[in-house]
Amino acid sequence: MRPANIVTAVSDILAGIAIAGYFASYPGGLYPLPVTLLVLSTIGLYGGGVVFNDVFDAELDKVERPERPIPSGLILKQNAALLGGVLLLIGIVAAAFVHAGLLPSGLIAIAIAIAALAYDKWGKHHPLLGPLNMGICRGLNLLLGISIIPVALYQYWAISLIPVLYIAAITMISRGEVHGGKKRTLYAAAVFYLMVIVAILLVSFTNKTIVFSSAFLVLFGIMIFMPLKKAIQDPKGALIGKAVKAGVLALILMNAAWAAAFGTLSLALFIVLLLPLSLWMAKAFAVT
Repeated sequence: MRPANIVTAVSDILAGIAIAGYFASYPGGLYPLPVTLLVLSTIGLYGGGVVFNDVFDAELDKVERPERPIPSGLILKQNAALLGGVLLLIGIVAAAFVHAGLLPSGLIAIAIAIAALAYDKWGKHHPLLGPLNMGICRGLNLLLGISIIPVALYQYWAISLIPVLYIAAITMISRGEVHGGKKRTLYAAAVFYLMVIVAILLVSFTNKTIVFSSAFLVLFGIMIFMPLKKAIQDPKGALIGKAVKAGVLALILMNAAWAAAFGTLSLALFIVLLLPLSLWMAKAFAVT
């Protein structure tokens, strides 16, 4: 289920909630149930998606990643598929209860499940559509958080394109984890990373919150560019793997920057606190 990654998915939801202005809408006190349901939803959707990733890759993993649970014999393939299906169902049902119906959170959850399965089965094998497919999963996850206030989707849907770009870059370089990669691919990822940072800065400037978001963006930049620089200098599989791992976990800092950009500094600080948890989990469980 990639527990460390699931924590980053939770940070997507919290960032989306901040972007929607949920905290500002209820200054006298929040209604915790919708937040809880969306967090539960993303846990199910992300967990189910990566479980099916291992299910579809079971034969290939026997050769390339025999340490994974299915090829190593820790779990039967059919049991893993059952777990993945239950998790996806939990994710969709939890989202459907946010607004007592499928619209809009439930439909977004269904779209995430479809996009995740499409990536697991077909998308990952395509050099261009694969990274885009994976990015769409994350963009939809951010929209799932924004959907806590449905009308906010019409105003802020375009922001979901930023994580699409970011995750597409990570997915693009992750193809070199096993056999090594190409420097031009890593340089392209660096350009995409810079575009993401600039986009958040522009939103922060518009919202007059650039001082707050910049602090998180500095940490974000350090976390993603340091391992990427090492991978560019020597694009072997192990260093690329570290760059991919850092890029995934750094999503927490990016989401904290989003929360700060929309004036919810307290939530931004809470999101940052998820990073030590994710890093701790990453020591015990695989990230990629």
